[in-house]
Amino acid sequence: MGVRILFLGPLSDLAGESEIEVAAPLDWEGLLGQVDAEIAQQLRGTRVNIACQGRVLADKTALNAQDGDEVALLPPVSGGQA
Repeated sequence: MGVRILFLGPLSDLAGESEIEVAAPLDWEGLLGQVDAEIAQQLRGTRVNIACQGRVLADKTALNAQDGDEVALLPPVSGGQA
């Protein structure tokens, strides 16, 4: 089974795909090693958030995804007009 990583918004363009599946368990360092260097650089910044099983992590480095989990990489949202 493994862990499914979802690339959302412009991150999917950078990745060249919308999702990948990797071996479990997956921690912060493992995640950085599984994605492209440009995406890893963005993940290290404060603008990209990570959600695991639908919950946004307050501390990205605390990622601890297990077999069957879904990890979503959430780029910053841009505002629209109301």
